[in-house]
Amino acid sequence: MAENRIAVGLDIGTSVIRVAIGEYDDEGKIHIAGTAEKKSAGMRNGVIVNIEDAKQVITDAIEAAQLNSGIKVESVITAIGGSQIESQNYKGGVAVNPNGSKSREITAADVERVIANSTAIPVPEDREKIHVVPQDYIVDGYHGISDPIHRIGTRLEVEVHIVTAARTIIQNIRSTVSRAGYLLDGVMLKTLAQTFSVCHEDEMELGSILIDLGAGSTDVIVLVNGAPVSTASVPVGGNLVTNDISIVTGISSATAEEKKIEAGCCWFPLINEQNDLEVILPGVGGRAPEVIMKSQLCQIIQARMEQIFTMVKSAIIKNTNESIRKLSGNIILTGGGAQMEGVVELAQNVFRTSSVRLGVPENLGGIEEAYRSPSYATVIGLVLASKNMPQGKETRRRRGQDRKEKNKDGESVLKKIFKSLF
Repeated sequence: MAENRIAVGLDIGTSVIRVAIGEYDDEGKIHIAGTAEKKSAGMRNGVIVNIEDAKQVITDAIEAAQLNSGIKVESVITAIGGSQIESQNYKGGVAVNPNGSKSREITAADVERVIANSTAIPVPEDREKIHVVPQDYIVDGYHGISDPIHRIGTRLEVEVHIVTAARTIIQNIRSTVSRAGYLLDGVMLKTLAQTFSVCHEDEMELGSILIDLGAGSTDVIVLVNGAPVSTASVPVGGNLVTNDISIVTGISSATAEEKKIEAGCCWFPLINEQNDLEVILPGVGGRAPEVIMKSQLCQIIQARMEQIFTMVKSAIIKNTNESIRKLSGNIILTGGGAQMEGVVELAQNVFRTSSVRLGVPENLGGIEEAYRSPSYATVIGLVLASKNMPQGKETRRRRGQDRKEKNKDGESVLKKIFKSLF
């Protein structure tokens, strides 16, 4: 495999494990060469509970992606989300010229010092720091500076967003990927990875909310002035919707999931006499099949989905200490739950805004239909984010590499925001 020519994203989800293989061309542009997905095993609410079962599905998914792309996979980047994630905003500052009050040009070394100062916080032994994202640089009291290098000043400050994860969860991910026979280049926050694949720069600057509607949990990240200010997770997702259908209709969870995908709708006003179709429920234990209307199924689904969005809205207001009305960008919906009919309309109603859209990855070549879906936002985001991160320690050691990726002038807003991700 050519050095730094391949990037592989691995999304270990509660219900589905997805893989995307990206390949860089001679101009440094990435193209999706192959994708694959397999039904998850050994997972519960986004956490690996059976390493052997999860390992086998990961192996099967990567092998399928290799077959589709014709590219051999050696290492992967994966993502993490759910209740095991915690985040906090911090601020630090340093004198540009420690030996005196005279101003001088700020260097990359000064930026490294101020970030180190802002992150010099105690982290519990059971947690691991996975991201330090600069939000805003301040030079001599002036805010709103995205890149302070080459500016003249006497004091440099930075506001950062620090994300930590449960150490045991990270260790289990590393162990599972290793047992599957692959190197791990990095573990990234799911919603942060998704910003690379579905968020536009103007949305991030204006202030937007990205909501990942997963099977085991619903994760959210709030972006203001081009950087995350809050990350949160509510412990309910699509599996609870499936469970509701199962309980109300008396069918198995597997069948309830099929009917949810086949005929599910979460916004009742979209259903009328023409599209209120019959949904056949198979009989259980010799019982004859039953029929319900799509409108009845919608009532079950909408109640739970509305609760999920309401919980997300409350978490956002609590964590940001400001009304979401101050955000003038969009609400972006990703994850498998974002594919349900009526989800945009329901979100518009709960959040009282028309600025809601689905997060669909851009066309990056390959089989476009395979990954241009909100459910692929994480895995495509991981591939795109790989360009802005150094390889993992294990990969560098195995390949005899120990270099640091340098930042260049003229970087896009996204690259500047996330240059300190790992």
